[in-house]
Amino acid sequence: MAFRQKGFNFTTLFKVLFGMDERLKELADQLEGELFFDETMKILYATDASAYREMPLAVAIPKSVADLKKLIHFAKENHTSLIPRTAGTSLAGQVVGNGIVVDVSKNFTRIIELNKEAHWVRVQPGVIRDELNMFLKPYGLFFGPETSTANRAMIGGMVGNNSCGSNSVVYRSTREHLLEVNALLSDGSEAVFKALDIEEFHQKCEGNNLEANIYKTVRSLLSNYDNQVEIRSQFPKKTVERRNTGYAVDVLLDAAPFTAGGEDFNFCKLIAGSEGTLAFLTEIKLNVVPLPPKEAGLLCIHFNSIDEALRANLIALKYKPSASELIDNIILQCTKDNIEQSKNRFFVQGDPGAILVVEFTAANREDVIKIAGECEAEMRAAGLGYHFPLLFGADTKKIWTLRKAGLGLLGNLPGDEKAVPVIEDTAVDTDDLPQYIADFNKILEKYGLHAVHYAHAGSGEIHLRPIINLKTEEGNRLFRTIAEEIATLVKKYKGSLSGEHGDGRLRGEFIRQMVGEKNYELLKVIKRTWDPENIFNPNKIVDTPSMNTMLRYTPGQKTPAFNTVFRYYNQDVLQHAEQCNGSGDCRKTQLSGGTMCPSYMATKNEKDTTRARANILREFLTNSTKINRFDHKEIYEVMDLCISCKGCKSECPSNVDMAKLKAEFLQHYYDANGVPFRSKLIANFAKSAKLGAMAPGMYNFMMTTTPMSNAIKRMSGFAEQRSMPTMYKTTLEKWYKKRKQKTRSNNGNSNKTVYLFCDEFTNFNDTEIGMKAILLLEKLGYTVIIPKHEESGRAWLSKGLIRDAKKIANKNISLLSSLVSAETPLIGIEPSAILTFRDEYIDLADDENYAAAKQLAKNVFFIDEFIASEIDKGRISKDLFTKEKRLIKLHGHCQQKALSSVAPSVKVMTFPENYAVETIPSGCCGMAGSFGYEKEHYDISMKIGELVLLPAVRNAADNVIIAAPGTSCRHQIKDGTGRKALHTIEVLYDALK
Repeated sequence: MAFRQKGFNFTTLFKVLFGMDERLKELADQLEGELFFDETMKILYATDASAYREMPLAVAIPKSVADLKKLIHFAKENHTSLIPRTAGTSLAGQVVGNGIVVDVSKNFTRIIELNKEAHWVRVQPGVIRDELNMFLKPYGLFFGPETSTANRAMIGGMVGNNSCGSNSVVYRSTREHLLEVNALLSDGSEAVFKALDIEEFHQKCEGNNLEANIYKTVRSLLSNYDNQVEIRSQFPKKTVERRNTGYAVDVLLDAAPFTAGGEDFNFCKLIAGSEGTLAFLTEIKLNVVPLPPKEAGLLCIHFNSIDEALRANLIALKYKPSASELIDNIILQCTKDNIEQSKNRFFVQGDPGAILVVEFTAANREDVIKIAGECEAEMRAAGLGYHFPLLFGADTKKIWTLRKAGLGLLGNLPGDEKAVPVIEDTAVDTDDLPQYIADFNKILEKYGLHAVHYAHAGSGEIHLRPIINLKTEEGNRLFRTIAEEIATLVKKYKGSLSGEHGDGRLRGEFIRQMVGEKNYELLKVIKRTWDPENIFNPNKIVDTPSMNTMLRYTPGQKTPAFNTVFRYYNQDVLQHAEQCNGSGDCRKTQLSGGTMCPSYMATKNEKDTTRARANILREFLTNSTKINRFDHKEIYEVMDLCISCKGCKSECPSNVDMAKLKAEFLQHYYDANGVPFRSKLIANFAKSAKLGAMAPGMYNFMMTTTPMSNAIKRMSGFAEQRSMPTMYKTTLEKWYKKRKQKTRSNNGNSNKTVYLFCDEFTNFNDTEIGMKAILLLEKLGYTVIIPKHEESGRAWLSKGLIRDAKKIANKNISLLSSLVSAETPLIGIEPSAILTFRDEYIDLADDENYAAAKQLAKNVFFIDEFIASEIDKGRISKDLFTKEKRLIKLHGHCQQKALSSVAPSVKVMTFPENYAVETIPSGCCGMAGSFGYEKEHYDISMKIGELVLLPAVRNAADNVIIAAPGTSCRHQIKDGTGRKALHTIEVLYDALK
């Protein structure tokens, strides 16, 4: 607990420590919101996106300002602290501490008021930056500062850190747009901070309350001539736009009444960047600006070295770009192995040492081309750069997505060495940047280190991350040594140790060095004045402990070798979980699109993020004293709502495959605790379906007759509201064998043979789709062979019985690897089944089958992929299809989106001349295999479906075709809307003449 320093004694300590749980229970009863003090929630909130870890006393999810006041009163009475938190993406440990973490991200999310004429908006601190701009866009306005985390970063956090981003060369930082805040002070009183003229400022100094004392103290401090001289001589020079070192007293000093002709005094300048250490914000009033020019082009200049790129940056800045962003070779290499970002590196030619992405905006494209051409010409004349692609439209979004993924991509580095945040936020004058970076790299070379370089060249801030193993004593020592030496270097250039990421636990220790002893004491006076009992986020900015303490990793920590079922390349299962660096990409909502993370999108609970699951695994795999370190109910509870959609495998920049980790965990957990009956039942789907197929009529009667069906559901643990899949009158295998004998002689003209994987879902339930797939392929001129094979193993994988899945995978590899080739590919109808060959099978293959599994995977395709490829090769004629006009709305399968793409499905269904496809911007449907059938998951399953998919289907006209390749997706659509969705192959088959 963060004990207040004033008036503290051992009697108080005894009272606080003993009976704290009871006091917390009493507090929980008083709150409208929630209060957690169980170990699981404390673990999940012990970290952010930084290198730090500290267990909090409790976690509060307040619902109202009244709750916040009660929390302040509790902290004061019980000698603890409050740590304000929004998305938890801070990189310097700002929201890590031993008090009560107060998470306002769930309930403080209202956009309160917009004045479009005066260009301001009032919001609560939990409003997401990008979602604010979605709201503002119809009014022709937007909030300028843009962090790389903008699709989950919240305004409260942006104020706390004084965030900016790639466009800060135009829009500067949050501080410049912060007009007014409503705040709770450390005594629980309410205050409004806004611009004040000189008379109003002096009036505020009158009185004896805390607010008046705050104004009086700052008037006294900043009126002192010696203080003024000291501030102006020691703080970073003003040409460094990104100045976030300590409290912004240098900015306050430039205001009236301390500087003649200065802006009106506004404490918002100090609050921005104060990291929640001075007051608790409840409402925030922001300046908003007109939308940028409609036409934007990105000049993506390729260089042989970082130094060359930084010298070119000075030329780029002459042409007034809206952004100038650096991407180095290490980041570019990381994009190659990331499913999502590998698609976004289309513009990269060769293997550049660095790329500078320079954005120009104008009213029309011609003006952008003109200014970009002039910039290119000057660079070429200076011998800088060798490739200058200029990109527009949808391509620019892909490039910015790649650039913003930089932080997360760094988690891809295998093993224990990571690109650590230690001196990643330094900012200097842009003219000094090339020499500063050269000096920086000389320091690293002295220690045999190298760094990743990326981000904001245009504003003098390159994110620099040395690659260090913090699990070692040497790594821990280097972490500190590098921080000390770089702090000295930054001071030499009169730069700022923090440009946008804040001081927090990481840089707070060095503020004394950066601003001088006298100024540091002044900052401490400000903290004591605002927060005399040290309630708000203590040990940040001032009185910060040593920066290499309370880290995620203990120097010299030892973890055992893990005997896992899955293969983990160049790492173990713990290291794979540790790839999550906490950047919080999994906290985006459905409004930002994508699949990851469906359960969080529905609940808005941190516990249901991919990040939380990685954190809980890391905690127990690192610190458990059990022989089986997976044997912890806490992990089971946090993993429960992971629906294994695979969204994280592609959308998480760090490539954390939580579906794989969950399956691994479940297998080991079941080893210790036994396999539940329902999990066995679901895993054995293929066997039970085979029995049901012997008497499909009887099976269907049992599953569709309400009393009998409900009894079966209750016994099996399925939701009674859910309809059950039925059996077709025959299986696809039986139909194929009978039909094959009758029509063999008709296939003589086929020009290509394909192998069809007859998955268990198509074989027993969706048999008609399988029939249409075969008939369609034959109509298109292909010979279709169903080879001998086992079930896919998908049901076993979904329930974590991966040893059984491993046997199935290896059997299928053995049966199929000698048949399947580029000339005779293996294609499948159900995405979740066929794509196991490209995903889990490789990780489950025995060593002797590994090469065969990788080779097999190259020639396995989802049926839409195969037909789309054949269309591209000109092997399929449009003349075979109707010219009727139809509109199709497509919902892509999660694993299709993660491991493949919906693009082939769109191509296939738009091949008929007048067919148009609109892709529903949905993530997961919510069914997720058996998840949506399970009684305890039914409600969340439907809530996920209602985010985007189900309303979109209901709103579609009756004559619109609803398409969904996944069997679970089609079932969810049927249960949620009553509409029948078709597989993409059914759509194409029905379009045949």
